[in-house]
Amino acid sequence: MPAQARPLVYNFFIMDTPSHISHGMWRHPESRAVEYNDLDLWVELAQLAEKHHFDSIFIADNFGMYSPIGGSCDVFLERALQIPNSEPSMVLPAMAAATKHLGFVYTSSVIQQHPFPFARQMSTLDHLSKGRIGWNMVSSFSENGFRSMGMDGIVEHDERYKWLAEYAEVVYKLWEGSWAEGAVLKDKAAGIYSNPRKVRRINHVGKRYQVEGPHLAEPSPQRTPVLFQAGASPAGMDFAARNAEGTFLISGKPEASAAQIKKAKALAKSHGRNADDIHFIEGLTFVVGSTEEEAKRKADELDEWTDVTAQMAVASGAAGLDLTKFDPDEPLVNVVDKIHGSRGGFIKMTIDNAPTGTVPTIADFGRDQVRQWRVTGTPESIADQITRYAEAGVTGINIMAITVPGSYADFAEHVTPVLKERGLMQRAYREGTLREKLFPGRGPLLSQTHPANAFRESDEYVGV
Repeated sequence: MPAQARPLVYNFFIMDTPSHISHGMWRHPESRAVEYNDLDLWVELAQLAEKHHFDSIFIADNFGMYSPIGGSCDVFLERALQIPNSEPSMVLPAMAAATKHLGFVYTSSVIQQHPFPFARQMSTLDHLSKGRIGWNMVSSFSENGFRSMGMDGIVEHDERYKWLAEYAEVVYKLWEGSWAEGAVLKDKAAGIYSNPRKVRRINHVGKRYQVEGPHLAEPSPQRTPVLFQAGASPAGMDFAARNAEGTFLISGKPEASAAQIKKAKALAKSHGRNADDIHFIEGLTFVVGSTEEEAKRKADELDEWTDVTAQMAVASGAAGLDLTKFDPDEPLVNVVDKIHGSRGGFIKMTIDNAPTGTVPTIADFGRDQVRQWRVTGTPESIADQITRYAEAGVTGINIMAITVPGSYADFAEHVTPVLKERGLMQRAYREGTLREKLFPGRGPLLSQTHPANAFRESDEYVGV
């Protein structure tokens, strides 16, 4: 059964920080984003999402500060630009305990943990949540993060994806290949918990890792968590096509989404995968009103709280290029070529989505950045727009907050009833793991065309 056979996937997209995507909004009187270190807020978000049949809470992360602006990082701390920033995995068990069906996807990069303890952490979370965990696989782009982990500086872009590929190979071997089916007996009468003949060391030897194994955790309900990736560069898209079950897009327009999805599906097929084994999840913000006029007024009022200086600082830091040094009238096409890999994604999106015949500038980017991925309107017109994304091939929506939790509550309470009426959103949860909910009829384990399956039964189990 193809992934498209179910309604679209819907996730709350958030970061464990006061200011994630819509910078400056933490100051809004109705925002509780500054409570990011309060577990009550996370539990409330999880319960809100489950009440309205969302698929997961997807937690982004940035492991390190952005590159300095004008030789200083002051603006990031002053404006809370993804710093302070807490560890996302720590909030998951409490949210899982407060819910039954909601999935939890969190971001972890290759520089944060060695793959051996990371694999055990993920298996433990998958056990505790009864199979509701996903991993957003990232290579990390923060030079500060690399230096803080003892390296001289950031690793070159395409080499980071080679690193991520080996990291994935190690955890696949641990999750899929270390414990055979039937290895766990739990035989109280015989006093045998596991059959040692069905557990093996992985003995991985690669460029960056030597991992003997075996995996310390017994197989979890999904074995491998549901795998997500957001690479937009050629290397990133190729990695996603080989490995991801969910690809995160921020395209701005359905037409741009369709172009990315077409490329991704062709790549997946070239690697022997079924393209229907991948969800394509668009990141959007929403402003909801009972009328179009009310929605526009609310959007204009929210714009007054947007911190344009902060938005430009984050864009500069992410790009590794100080955009404030350029003339405001400088065409963006002259800037994007100076940025390597996927780091200029938002700038490229401004160029791609510009009206025909116009030449977007640095000033346009600073002014309109937060509007590129925003949908404003009534519940009905928002559902119309989501339909256009679905027709373009999008199979899910990551709802990016403007205010926390207000953006999520507005969408959940006013838009989801319309989506459910139109068959665009599930009305009830299926039983089973997160993978079974996202891909009906597939079972809890990875698809047969996924490369990790090569490690499941590749060698004879002769014991550790």
